[in-house]
Amino acid sequence: MTEFDEWLSQDPYALTREEKRSALLQRLQKLTRHHQQYCTAYRNILQGLGSRVEDIKTIEDIPFIPVSLFKLLALKSVPNEDVVKTMTSSGTTGQSVSRIFLDKTTAARQQKTLVRIVNHFTGAGRLPMLIIDTPAVMKDRNMFSARGAGILGFSIFGSDRFYALNDDMTLNYDGVNAFLARHQGKSILLFGFTFMVWQHFYQALNASGQMLDLANGILIHGGGWKKLQSQAVTADAFSKALHNVSGLTRVYDYYGMVEQTGCVYMQCEHGHFHASIFSDVIVRDPLDFSACPPGKPGIVQVVSTLPESYPGHSLLTEDEGVLLGEDDCPCGRAGKYFRILGRLKNAETRGCSDTYAAEF
Repeated sequence: MTEFDEWLSQDPYALTREEKRSALLQRLQKLTRHHQQYCTAYRNILQGLGSRVEDIKTIEDIPFIPVSLFKLLALKSVPNEDVVKTMTSSGTTGQSVSRIFLDKTTAARQQKTLVRIVNHFTGAGRLPMLIIDTPAVMKDRNMFSARGAGILGFSIFGSDRFYALNDDMTLNYDGVNAFLARHQGKSILLFGFTFMVWQHFYQALNASGQMLDLANGILIHGGGWKKLQSQAVTADAFSKALHNVSGLTRVYDYYGMVEQTGCVYMQCEHGHFHASIFSDVIVRDPLDFSACPPGKPGIVQVVSTLPESYPGHSLLTEDEGVLLGEDDCPCGRAGKYFRILGRLKNAETRGCSDTYAAEF
């Protein structure tokens, strides 16, 4: 099972360790060879590292590059005329942003993969969708980066999309209530970035004393916790607070990045992030970059089966995390599961939620 389209026919959390590692290794070897051949900068990096594809025997052997390189170099493995979309990461004012070059094949695979992963949590079919953001983010090119791309990516799950916030970031109570009345009794999908959901949705509802009926709601949020952690808001407190003002019971965080769009790591009912069959996570010791065993914190490396138009299949992030286990999460999903502990010291703020919070 090395060809990507075959992966789409699988349940995203069905493969156990040995099944997944064999298929994943073949795919990552193929991608490494592909990018070495078609991306001069990547080939030079591998030469500088002394890495050879023939020496790759395990997933841990796949050479990785720091995610920050995409801010410095135009890394692409396709001719300029094949690039159909250039994605940029979030960043606070004055920061450099990553540039990710997509061809039709990679862009389509990102969307198909996202659908497979998210539908596992929301069910098949589109749901009425409440977006905890302002429609202005899709109109203003200065605002449209990873934040707009995130909204656009998750919008494919919505049948009737409504933006919950006005242009001044205040909560549109009348509009939200009309939306909920229109879809009374149906499951509702909510999407937003963590800090914005807290600041402009929960805080507004809490201050107003108004309640919304979102007992049938499913909230997917992401983009970083830095600002909320500084306010001592834990994931558990976040979920409980939202339940108190809206009756929400299904709240799923996700971990992901524009450099590996599509391969999101969804949070299960037990609060663990899960690697799907399309991706994997390795935690590296910061002293020698060896793979850490479960329970030992280190630098998070993420691998993805998707990127063919750019060498983003094996990246060392700027996040600290800890591997919790593999194939034995109480939620029943196979694969590795982990926790993100935060940004590495001196790393730039970069998540959609965290960069917005920094500007806010």
